[in-house]
Amino acid sequence: MSKRWSYKVVEVPYKLFAGKIVDRAQAELDKLGAQGWELVSVVQASTADTIRFYLKKEA
Repeated sequence: MSKRWSYKVVEVPYKLFAGKIVDRAQAELDKLGAQGWELVSVVQASTADTIRFYLKKEA
């Protein structure tokens, strides 16, 4: 039987991190992980000051 997945993209502007990007990213990823989301990829948008987190969890 094949698995089914749900996907989530979280786009976060750099300005929301206000210099503590690692701590805030860690807190957000911990929160999402507790909800069952698994981080798949992180992409820095080249045309905008944002970071995109791509996550998945089993549906």
